Formats: sequence, structure tokens, C-alpha cells
Amino acid sequence: MWMRRDRLVVTLILAMVFIADLKFNILPKVQEKYFKNDCTCQDSMITGERNSSNRDYWQNSSTYTSLPIASETGTLLPAQTQTGATGSQLQRLFSHPLYNIRTPDLRPEEYLLQREETLNYYIRKVSRWNRHQRYYNTAANISATGQVVSFEPESSWVKFHMGINRYALYSRDDPNIDQLLKDMGKIDIINADFTPDEKILKGVCDCTQVVKPSGHHLKLSLKFQDFGKAMFKPMRQERDEETPADFFYFIDFQRHNAEIAAFHLDRILDFRRVPPVVGRFINVTKEILHTTRSEDLKSVFFTSPANNVCFFAKCLYVCKTEYAVCGNPDMLEGSLSAYLPGLTLAPRVSIPNPWIRSYTFENKEEWEVNPHYCDTVKQFYPYNSGNRLLNIIDMAIFDFLTGNMDRHHYEIFTKFGSDGFLLHFDNARGFGRHSRDEISILAPLTQCCIVKRSTLLRLKLLSQAEFRLSDVMRESLLRDSLPHVLTEPHLLALDRRLQRILKAVQKCIKKNGEPHVVAEDITVTQRHGPLTAR
Repeated sequence: MWMRRDRLVVTLILAMVFIADLKFNILPKVQEKYFKNDCTCQDSMITGERNSSNRDYWQNSSTYTSLPIASETGTLLPAQTQTGATGSQLQRLFSHPLYNIRTPDLRPEEYLLQREETLNYYIRKVSRWNRHQRYYNTAANISATGQVVSFEPESSWVKFHMGINRYALYSRDDPNIDQLLKDMGKIDIINADFTPDEKILKGVCDCTQVVKPSGHHLKLSLKFQDFGKAMFKPMRQERDEETPADFFYFIDFQRHNAEIAAFHLDRILDFRRVPPVVGRFINVTKEILHTTRSEDLKSVFFTSPANNVCFFAKCLYVCKTEYAVCGNPDMLEGSLSAYLPGLTLAPRVSIPNPWIRSYTFENKEEWEVNPHYCDTVKQFYPYNSGNRLLNIIDMAIFDFLTGNMDRHHYEIFTKFGSDGFLLHFDNARGFGRHSRDEISILAPLTQCCIVKRSTLLRLKLLSQAEFRLSDVMRESLLRDSLPHVLTEPHLLALDRRLQRILKAVQKCIKKNGEPHVVAEDITVTQRHGPLTAR
């Protein structure tokens, strides 16, 4: 009996030795002889990267950022495209493989709008506008033939609307975005009016509420000669002014330069979720007062004691002050944000941010007192599956860099479902204090301890001297027509906050391990290998 069992043990040992010899000795020689791979160095790089430790991951970030990468939307160009890039730091950044994913051809249903239906809709709107304009001019006994518009399907704002897809508001290499910025910065304005939400708030200035009335964040809707539209936010605060430390976030000014800087930062982070924004000097008399047909808007214009033309948001119950803005004497600096397609064409839904702040002086939200709040969030749809929670964390990272504490809601296009990207709307309360880093904005990241690998790699890339975030932001903002969009302290604060984000992720990895923290939305692959989708 014992001899029979000994023979079985010896047989098993010999079998294991044979299998090991077959796998590690015989098969590699057969593969080398009959299935020789022309690209050997790339394979060794990938193998070494996959087996690297968390320590190597943090100390040698250049390894990751030099590899060809594949994503759910396409493949990156080879790493050599970076070394051949010339020009500015910003150009070199956008030549890096992380910014050169070759996306597959989008199917028609993956675009937000259908071309024929959309063009017919805009043609009807232009026709209606011209008809109403004629009625208005006849009633007012004025001649304004210059305000008659014709619809041009090749207008930059139309191309922008038609290019919105399930992944972003615009593609990385879309030249039309720069053209749209140029157009918004110089094209003639033919009409001005309060925005729809300002009209809704008209006469509803309840002085018992903590949140200040609409006059505190005055904004206007401007229509251009090509029938494009933009939201105008006037300058309310000097560049070098910091928000006072005693101000609550919900009574802070809205800053036009923060809107401009947020667009450039969003583009540099490769989120592409902020509509295009440009700075412009507006003649408030010629381009607003003389173009508006709104009697409400006309009625809030006045001349200050210094002979400057001013206007404010109308509040019928007069809550303390009207927060007027004034030109010098007519010229007023502000930001212009491109409008998205209307809700008739492209319905959107506004969703409360799970990490919404308390908009009262005393109360706190649950996430502010419960460090395990994310566990509760992850139990409910849509945060229990898909990319929604990861997109929330992207948004928190973006807001932390800008210092925006006022992200109470976010919006998504209903067409793209629960995994659609989040729109990073309304960034005017960012860049208020460069001297303070509000770490609570990062609560989604620090409590959930997850982040997209693509986001992390770009953040690490922007922390390197060659692509330092403050440097590429400084260069990008020089493209705007307004001078000194951000002061130097605000630019340097970006670098400091970026390091705090990376340290927060490192702390999560040390606590939970990289596989549980870094979500694999991109995959390292061979240069000529097939697309690896996640």
C-alpha cells in the first residue's frame, strides 16, 4: 500500500518537472524559432511596467507617460510623436501620446445632434427672428437693416454644436474651437437680454434667503450677427483682489476671468467639458443698450456720478443694493461663454451633486461629518456602476485646482445616458483665493479613493518640469484677448494644488493598493497591437 502511494508521488513530481520544462524552456525556443516578434524591446517595457511595484509607479512616472496607450475610444500615436514635437510648451504637451488618442469614427447616433434636423431647426429660428425684428422695427419706427441675419451652416457656432458627441464637447484636434473663440471675440452683437434664469428670478428677491439675489451674479445673453449666442459675465473684481476670508462661498463674487481660465484649464486637463469661453471688451451703450429690445434691461441703465454708463439686474423688492456694473465710460471687460444647443434640441438634466455643500450659515451636510459617506453614495444608482462616480471625482479635481466651492449641481445630456460626461458649467466662483487650498473640495477623491488612470497620468505629466501646469496655463491664457487673465500667484497655486492631489492619491494607494484605487480606463499595449478596450 505504501509502495503504491510512493510511486504515485514520484509520478506527480516527474509530471510537474516536465510541465515546468515545457513552459519555461521548450516553448520559448519554439516561439523564438517559428513565431519571432520583430518588436522585442516594446514587449520587455510592457512586461516590466506591469510587474512594477507601487513605489516604482510613483518614483518613475516617465515610464508610464512614454508608452503607447489604448483606450475605450481609440489608440494613441506612438511615443516618438512626442520627441518630434517642436514649438511651445503647450504644443509639446498636446503632442504627447496622452493627448493624441486616435478615436474611431463615431456612429451618427453617438453625436448629440442629427445634422438635417438641426439645420432645419436653426433655419426656422433665424426666419422667426427676422420676422419678429421687422415687426419690432415697424412698431418702433426705426430702420435697422443691419440686424437682419442669414443662417450659415458653416458658422463656427453651428460646427461646435454639431461636433458634440458622447465623449466630450469637442475633439482634441478640432480647429473650429479656435475659430469660434475668435468669432465670439470680434463679431458684431445684434441683441442683448437677461438670461432665462435671470428672467425667472425677476421680482423674486427674497431678502430672508441667505443666497444673494440674482443681481450679485449679473449675466446677459448676447446674440451675434451670425446668430450665435454667448453668455456675458461682466468684470466684478480686480485681478489682484482675493475673496475676503470672512466671505461664505455662496456670497462670493462671480469672476469673469475665472470663466476664461476654467475653459483653458479644462482643455489642458483634456476633459473638454467646459463650453468655449473668451474675453472681450464690450461697449455697454452701443452693444447692449442700443441693441436690446427688452424694456426691463433698458430700464436698469443709468449714468454714474463719474459719468460712466452702468446697469444692474432688476430686483423689484430692492434687496439692499443693486450691485451695478459700470463701463469706463462705456467699455466694460467681461467673458463670453458659448451657448450649448437649446433644450428643445438637446435635453439636459440637472442633478444635485452628492457632495453638495450646505447653503446656510450653520448646518453641515452628511459628507462633511461622515468620512465613510462614499460607501453610502456607492449603494445608489447611478454611482453603483458605470463611470458616473469617476466623473464626479474628475470634477472635484478640476474644482480643487480652481478653488471653486460652489458646485451644487451638475448637468448631463440625456441622450448619452448615465455614463455620459458631466458638463462643467458655471466656474465663475473659482480663482477667488490663491493663498488657500480648500481641501474639502477633494472629498469625493479622498473619501472614495478612486481615480481614472488617464486622469492620474495627465496630472503626473503636468507635475513634471517640462510640462509644468502653471507654465502651460500661462501660455494658453496668452491666446485670450484680455491681458493677464490670471495673476502669477493664482498660476503658482495650480502647481501647489496639483501636488496635493497627487499626494492624496498616493495616500489612497498606500492604504488600499493601486488595483483598488486606479481605475483602468486606458490600457498599455504594443505599438502595432490591436485595440484593447475597457
